[in-house]
Amino acid sequence: MTTEPGPTAYFTELAGALRAAGVPADQVAATVDDLRGHLAGTGTDPEEEFGPAAEFAARLGGIGPLPGEPDEQAETWTWTADLFNDRRMLALHGDQGWEVESLDPLGRFVCRRAAGSALRWEYRREVITGRRRARVLDELLPEGWEPCGEWLVYGYFKRPRAATAGPAGTLGAPPATPRRWLYLSRRGKVALALWVLLVGGGVTAFFVGALGIPGLAVVIGVGSALSAAFTAGLETSRGHVEADRRKA
Repeated sequence: MTTEPGPTAYFTELAGALRAAGVPADQVAATVDDLRGHLAGTGTDPEEEFGPAAEFAARLGGIGPLPGEPDEQAETWTWTADLFNDRRMLALHGDQGWEVESLDPLGRFVCRRAAGSALRWEYRREVITGRRRARVLDELLPEGWEPCGEWLVYGYFKRPRAATAGPAGTLGAPPATPRRWLYLSRRGKVALALWVLLVGGGVTAFFVGALGIPGLAVVIGVGSALSAAFTAGLETSRGHVEADRRKA
């Protein structure tokens, strides 16, 4: 009589315990695949890494639905940040279990979080103008990154942290939903103040008759374009620096 290899027996027991706990079959399969991938990277024994299969299944039994699946009990929250602060806030909120589903027409992050236990999420932002879009997608999609929204010249990508962190990618007791919805950095506040002054001056000139509707539209458009071009330049420069470091 032969017995199954250790890892195979472990994951068979884990999958059975998750199904017995009411976890959907497709989610069980996805969870086991993620954990196998994590284990392949570490080269460790599954019981040493995760603990006994039955106990580990009990800890994972409340994980949320697969990304993109509906969940009537999920929390929802919409917030925004300036382009100097968005990545930091995405990292913070992703670590609290918030999954970005999309960006609305105002550039706000529309998020949800599974009730009870949730997945942790990680995010990145890339400039995706012109031919760069295809190059970015070719690079990120094979690594598990999924597009979750676009704003101006930027594309936002997400992936569950379990893809790289294994069981550490789950969150057992998420903190309360934040009351804030706007997160501005110091530079963002300065840029906003300058934009308000520029637009305010244009509106004033419009009402005193020194500027017509086309001129007002130009003022607003120029202010927005300068802001987008400036931040895109910073992002592209940063990308070149990181690429040079990787080549070195």
